[in-house]
Amino acid sequence: MYKAIPLNDGFYIPVIGLGTYKVSKLYDVENIVKFAIDAGYRHFDCAWIHENEEAVGKAIKAKIIENVIKREDLFITTKVWNNFHRREKVMEKLKLSLREMKLNYVDLYLIHWPIGFNETSKTVPLGDGQEAYSDVDYLETWKGMEDCLSCGFTRSIGLANFNSEQIDRILRHAKYKPVINQIEVHPKFSQKKLIQFCKERNIVVSAYYPFGVGEQTGTTRFPETTVLDDNIHKIGRKYNKSAAQVVLNYLVSLGLCVVPKSISNLRISEYIKIFDFQLEPEDVVYLDSCNRNNRICTMRAFMDHPHYPFRIEY
Repeated sequence: MYKAIPLNDGFYIPVIGLGTYKVSKLYDVENIVKFAIDAGYRHFDCAWIHENEEAVGKAIKAKIIENVIKREDLFITTKVWNNFHRREKVMEKLKLSLREMKLNYVDLYLIHWPIGFNETSKTVPLGDGQEAYSDVDYLETWKGMEDCLSCGFTRSIGLANFNSEQIDRILRHAKYKPVINQIEVHPKFSQKKLIQFCKERNIVVSAYYPFGVGEQTGTTRFPETTVLDDNIHKIGRKYNKSAAQVVLNYLVSLGLCVVPKSISNLRISEYIKIFDFQLEPEDVVYLDSCNRNNRICTMRAFMDHPHYPFRIEY
């Protein structure tokens, strides 16, 4: 039902996963994940900062008990948050995530951001100034990631929200290469240069916010979301697909894996049904033309951090 992309360490990642960001305790996360497993999802994109790993783990355990899946059928990603960049903290936080999810290992562990905060700071220290910033270099964090890999707590390790210069710096010092860079990608923010950069280094790109929908959608000066584009709806009608399915199919055709999120069973079912059609060249040309370099997740509040990743073009 799903396709997978080879990683540079010999493992494979399913091209579509379900994101869990902002799927908080306000929703029945356990049942959302159970439904997604029944719908065919085998890739779940988690993070400690999402505060829902325990519920994800319960859903996985229930479906294993029901003999719907085996653990080895799944691809589970989690991430180390910015307050825990010291080498020893990286493994400590992964062990905590594993306890929460009742797992022996994850398939992929990512550095969530190159920017670090002090362990005593708030998880998102808005307005606290540079006093909240950690002086831990992400190269030290990468050593902690490699420790986790060596100890078998994760099968693969990678990055999220790193720019080209930061990736090259990791590669110059790494014992083990990152397999993934998870970044924001959608037709209005195509990231073609960074994607090509990663491809040349055999690093897969995982796309979050694939529909260009963020927390500020609908507010003044917020970029119009791709899935509201009338032309993309028109393209969808040609294939009897939704605009969202068109966008996901387009991104997957570029060699990306995608991690849409939803709390709607209807949409969760819809998003995975994208492998039974191929966009015609003129439709790809239109989607390519949508780029406006409109980044949604700017982390603008931390622009003065030494490792802020978005100061350069890509």
